[in-house]
Amino acid sequence: MAHHLALAVLRALGDALSMGWDILWALILGFFLSGVVQAVVTKGEMSRLLPDSRPRTVVIASLLGAASSSCSYAAVALARSIFRKGGDFNAAMAFQFASTNLVIELGIILAVLIGWQFTLAEFIGGPVMIALMVFLLRRVMTARRIEMARAEAEHGRQGRMEGHAAMDMSVGGDLSILARAVSPKGFTAISHFYVMDWASVWVDIAAGLLIAGALAAWVPHHAWQSLFLVHDPIASKLIGPLAGPLVAVISFVCSVGNVPLAAVLWNGGISFGGVVAFLFADLLILPILDIYRKYYGLKVAALLAAVFYAVMVATGYIVELGFGAAGLIPAGRHTRFGAGHIGWNYTTILDILFLLLSCILTLRFLRTGGPGMLRMMSAPAEGQNHGHHHHHHHG
Repeated sequence: MAHHLALAVLRALGDALSMGWDILWALILGFFLSGVVQAVVTKGEMSRLLPDSRPRTVVIASLLGAASSSCSYAAVALARSIFRKGGDFNAAMAFQFASTNLVIELGIILAVLIGWQFTLAEFIGGPVMIALMVFLLRRVMTARRIEMARAEAEHGRQGRMEGHAAMDMSVGGDLSILARAVSPKGFTAISHFYVMDWASVWVDIAAGLLIAGALAAWVPHHAWQSLFLVHDPIASKLIGPLAGPLVAVISFVCSVGNVPLAAVLWNGGISFGGVVAFLFADLLILPILDIYRKYYGLKVAALLAAVFYAVMVATGYIVELGFGAAGLIPAGRHTRFGAGHIGWNYTTILDILFLLLSCILTLRFLRTGGPGMLRMMSAPAEGQNHGHHHHHHHG
């Protein structure tokens, strides 16, 4: 018995490791690119740019969100700070969604692990979902409810990753974006964002890989198939988007960590729309629902949960129908998953090259006051605003 258990654990770990190895270079590339973007886009402008929830503002909110990609906790904290500084509530929610779902690293990893069609679905489905969400929020978030939310937000109760959200290390100035990025200051800022992004999501990525490895190794194929009603083509398309977000709620993993799980679900037979709805549901996981309650009060938190779930399900159906009609849904379900052996191939070469880049960035981070910033990141956000500009001057 113990022998079987040990083998099962080893198989799960093996699956998790081989998936981690497959996406390592993509993670490093994604965090590096997102560090570059964050280093040249300043956070100070956000509340000023989001005064209402007109379509143009929502587009700006989504672009800013996509640019300041972060883990779900930091995104949620940042949305509250935009709202507290006078930004529009619905626009802040659009920002929060874009910041975890319309991000470069998620797209790259999706393409590597499951296929480019899912990356396309993320970037087409995301804006559809944001549009639906703002449409619904404008109906349910009455002036009185927004006031209630504002009163709660003013209490400043702590969530997670508050410090990360409060930091603005971006490099302003008159230089062009490219010149800012390659200047010594820019390089320092990129290295700081890079390491801090890793620091804030590595637990989620590791958890995502381990949970995915365990599910892939231990749950028999027919169990998935009966769960997702695979043998009934219509029922499976109906249940996929309904089930996807619910699996995410209990999986506790935030944005990028969700991709390995999505690969397992896709392998198991969930519908295309179900995978899409699952991926978007990283803002519905239980710890984050609890943070909405702390930030905005129980009533508003319950409303947000209901609206978010409804728009994820609806977006799953829309993507399923649209991609189905366009013939873009992959026929096979062979994800590059659990190949189980790490060999000498292009993945290994890319991993080695990107690990070198990672070392260069980490060294820069260590030499330019990074560890002190890292301690502040997990601290509460209150006393930070005067303390986080000092590290620009050496570099």
